[in-house]
Order: sequence, then structure tokens, then C-alpha cells
Amino acid sequence: MNDCLFCKMATGEIKPEVVYEDDKILAFKDINPKAPVHILVIPKVHVATLNDLDDTKLAGLLLTTVAKLAAQADIAESGYRTIINCNSEGGQEVYHLHLHLLGGKKIESPLA
Repeated sequence: MNDCLFCKMATGEIKPEVVYEDDKILAFKDINPKAPVHILVIPKVHVATLNDLDDTKLAGLLLTTVAKLAAQADIAESGYRTIINCNSEGGQEVYHLHLHLLGGKKIESPLA
């Protein structure tokens, strides 16, 4: 994807504040954090939305990476929230699959 912001981050064309990287996953600090810990976890391969994710191994890597990052940020025991927005009515703004990891404070439920 030539114009995909997160693809440009995955290839190194744009340099986010990286907290984790391997050959399949990139994780970086959100530039507009909603909690003391707010990390975005993305696959390096372009997947537009959760609806487009058909690789169960990649799905597992994304989720286990979130759990590892929560432990590294010392929020695993106190608790954290993971969010995946899908399409416009789901709140997705960047059309490259990404997981939000939020923690470091009590996160109020948006459904309450």
C-alpha cells in the first residue's frame, strides 16, 4: 500500500517510537495516547481490517505480542484493555489492522 501510514512505519519510511519489533510485528507508542500506556500493535504485512485477517498464526502473534507488551509495561497484573476498531462505524481511522493496548490507569467501560 503506497499511501498507508502504518505500512510506511512497518518499512521504516516513517519512524514511530518503537517499543517492539520482529519480522512480522511492529509495536509503537500512540501519538495521541488515551492512557499512560497506549501502544499500537500492527502486522508488518498490510491487512486493511479485522474482516480481512485470514491468517490465524498472525492473529495469534498479534495477541501474544499484546500480552508480552503488557507484561513489559508492568500492567499485566493490574489490567489493561485491548481494542480493535473495524471499519468506520467501529471507529477505525487508519485502514491497516492495529490493536490498541491501553493501561496504567483504570479504564472506564465505554458500554456502561
